[in-house]
Amino acid sequence: MTAVARQEHAGSMGRFLVGAIAVVVGLFVVGAIAVWVFHAVLSVLGYLIVGALVVGGGIYLYGKAKRGLGSTRNQRRLEAGLATWKQRNR
Repeated sequence: MTAVARQEHAGSMGRFLVGAIAVVVGLFVVGAIAVWVFHAVLSVLGYLIVGALVVGGGIYLYGKAKRGLGSTRNQRRLEAGLATWKQRNR
């Protein structure tokens, strides 16, 4: 091999190594960003699920307390029917 051929061969090998290292670093950076985004999305979804459960539980408990405390239209209707029945069947 001549000196010029050796120099060209070394130059192309150096470009190959630089390109290969750039590809590996690029894959690492893209992978790290993907993992970060995936973690952020799952965290947001987790908070949304917990928030929905808390709000749903609050609505459920509010409904139970409201029904347990007071006179709803249905309860007043039943009481009126019972009073009418008692008056008829004295």
